[in-house]
Amino acid sequence: QVQLVESGGGLVHTGGSLRISCAASGRTVSLYAMGWFRQAPGKDREFVAAINRSGSFTGYADSVKGRFTISRDNAQNTLYLQMNSLKTEDTAVYYCAASRNSVYSNRQTDFHYWGQGTQVTVSS
Repeated sequence: QVQLVESGGGLVHTGGSLRISCAASGRTVSLYAMGWFRQAPGKDREFVAAINRSGSFTGYADSVKGRFTISRDNAQNTLYLQMNSLKTEDTAVYYCAASRNSVYSNRQTDFHYWGQGTQVTVSS
């Protein structure tokens, strides 16, 4: 089993930056691909960014490309999402997810473990 705990969410103004983290425990998460997803009020959960096991390949939703950066520290079993130039439409609960597969994926159905989420609110 894998446990994922997000942290670092909060309130930020438009144009600001925030880094959220996901601490993983349990099985060897360094073997898993990981990703970030988000869910805004009244909307379905959507893909934000993902990274393969080694960190050598990343992918982003078009809406965040160039503004967000996903990274991982396998020695610390931690996943990060650096968010810059934040917009009000980035307001959502952000979820960390891990896939038992090592290869990159951006499909929610490929992820087997989920955190409880952290709230990110961007105000104008």
